[in-house]
Amino acid sequence: MSEFRFVHMGFGPDAVEYQEAWDEQRRVHAARFADEVPDTCLLVEHPPVYTAGRRTEDSERPLDGTPVIDVDRGGKITWHGPGQLVGYPIQKLPRPVDVVAHVRRLEEALIRTCAEFGLETSRVEGRSGVWVLGDPVAERPALGGLSLDFDPRLTDDEFDARFNGPEYAPSNAGQRREDRKIAAIGIRVAKGVTMHGFSLNVNPDNTWFDRIIPCGIRDAGVTSLAYELGREITIADVLPVAERHLRDVLENAELKPRVVERQPEKQAEPAGA
Repeated sequence: MSEFRFVHMGFGPDAVEYQEAWDEQRRVHAARFADEVPDTCLLVEHPPVYTAGRRTEDSERPLDGTPVIDVDRGGKITWHGPGQLVGYPIQKLPRPVDVVAHVRRLEEALIRTCAEFGLETSRVEGRSGVWVLGDPVAERPALGGLSLDFDPRLTDDEFDARFNGPEYAPSNAGQRREDRKIAAIGIRVAKGVTMHGFSLNVNPDNTWFDRIIPCGIRDAGVTSLAYELGREITIADVLPVAERHLRDVLENAELKPRVVERQPEKQAEPAGA
């Protein structure tokens, strides 16, 4: 068991600029590496900002030239802003670090948080984060009057939803009954200590995601607790619930180093074989 402390940086009118929070992450990260502080999770709300992970492609950025902050986490481009709870767990992990296990723990805490509000969420194989699963493809409404077999997002390499209006917008994935992400996760591990973390959409204006290709995913969208449940939910409602589940999952995790499988040494071929 590992002690976790939670720091509330600012919400609503006291929302914290992304750069300020990133600087604080780095300060706490250095202190955690030096064992000057315990494992720490910074919880915060940001003014509107786009951030791009290391794998972001130019074609996924805003078309209108909106500034983007390039950061050192994994993953691709996303948006942070009002109505979204952001968490930065800064935790020392045993080496070799099991990054996937850390991501799964964050997902589990957020799945439990959504469940407490009455929303069933899930993981999607091959895609990090927490998702509301859509209907089977055969039961979804057709796009643009076409069968989903001809969905241009999947068949046209040059198709860009950002040029094609609300019909294909990520924020309208719920209307299309597609898989839609409610919580994104992107992390970095340096010197065995984690940085960055998660964002949970509580009640944001999800049309901010329509200017980008969120997380580089073209055939799914985004959603929020308020949209899925059809009622008003605030950061203040979600904050204590999310903190409780994060504490339970992260403090009680049995941290183990990643198992490194060593390949057997290849036997030399006999001379003259």
